[in-house]
Amino acid sequence: MIRQNLTFVVLMCALPAMAGNTNLGAVYQLARENDAEYAAARESFKAGQEKVPQGKAGLLPTVNLGANARQNESRSNGVSSDYDSRSISLTLTQPIYRKQNLETYAQAKIQALISEQQLQLAEQKLLLTVAQAYFAVLQAQDVLTTAQSQKSAFAEQLAQARKSFEVGASTITDTHEAQARYDLTVAQEIAAMNDLEVTRRSLEKIINSESPELARLAEGVRMTLPEPNNMDAWVKQAEEDSLSVSLNQSTLELARRDVERLRAGHLPTLDLTANYSDSRNPSSSINSSRSGSIGLEFGWLLYQGGLIGSRVREAVAIQEKTRFDLDNARRQARLDARQGFLGVLSGDAQVKALEQALVSSEAQLKSTKLGLEVGVRTRVDVLNAQQQLFTTKRDLAAARYQTLVAGFQLKAAAGRLTEDDLKAVDALLK
Repeated sequence: MIRQNLTFVVLMCALPAMAGNTNLGAVYQLARENDAEYAAARESFKAGQEKVPQGKAGLLPTVNLGANARQNESRSNGVSSDYDSRSISLTLTQPIYRKQNLETYAQAKIQALISEQQLQLAEQKLLLTVAQAYFAVLQAQDVLTTAQSQKSAFAEQLAQARKSFEVGASTITDTHEAQARYDLTVAQEIAAMNDLEVTRRSLEKIINSESPELARLAEGVRMTLPEPNNMDAWVKQAEEDSLSVSLNQSTLELARRDVERLRAGHLPTLDLTANYSDSRNPSSSINSSRSGSIGLEFGWLLYQGGLIGSRVREAVAIQEKTRFDLDNARRQARLDARQGFLGVLSGDAQVKALEQALVSSEAQLKSTKLGLEVGVRTRVDVLNAQQQLFTTKRDLAAARYQTLVAGFQLKAAAGRLTEDDLKAVDALLK
């Protein structure tokens, strides 16, 4: 009885979440909680933050404690002696000047920054991936709906063509044309069903659960143009603020620091050392002693077979490689910004053109049906008009989805894509 009541409570709590269709923001939250790639990036970020205390450790004191207990036996001139001995030692080393350790600490802070930037890049990638997967499902649904609507309309035309042929009002050509259109649409419906299944499975991979029913764009949604409506401004911002560019800048600085760290292998080192030791012989005070020392230790590695020079040359080559990577990231950011900006503008223009084409297609279908009734149009003309209308509706919905995705890609290129952008699109869904 308790289990039944608990199950009832759980179901009642789940009803509000299950009611209605799931919007883009809700799908993104599911992805943040369940996407394996993003989860891996989070753990990588946590690991990267540990680089700072690891690097700082090279600047802090090192304390070593040692102890031993031995059984000793000695023979000298026929005289043997056996005794136990115990000792303990404590050593402290404080680096005063170690250039390599300073550069290692600086590198550690950069590595922590890189792990943070990689997490931001993963989050931005997840935002884009969710949006693309979301609208891919909606577009696949539209394609299937179009195919099913066409099949229904062509089936009706096929039935009418057969009836007209039976009574001698039309030729067998109309029947064959209608049959061909119907058979082709059946094949298109099968392909559309397969595409829809694939896109749903792609979304399920991200959210790690069954694909929910998705909220759709409201009718007559108007596309918004980029703000500012200036390509050069977006390109400049992408070149400066793109997450990929920032990540490559940090990587270049890390490589530069690595060159300095390796070059420091030729520099002298200076440490403060302190030592205390206590050795005891429980059976005799002769072999017992205590000692302590404190002072400076100077070291200078003068030659190591050319190893340091080789490592420096290797690090310099890697530094130049990261410099070219940064240049490539800037070029890619500029290209992505231009493509995103043009995608929004062309998409908006395409949406407006297809909206007008939809009005024209609806008027054409009405006039073609009327022409068929009065004998100036054929059934083939009606089939063509119907197909054009369905295709226009499908293309209009696809253009709206692609324009929204292009807007996300533009903001991602400029490093400005956030969860708020998804929430803004949710206002356009029903």
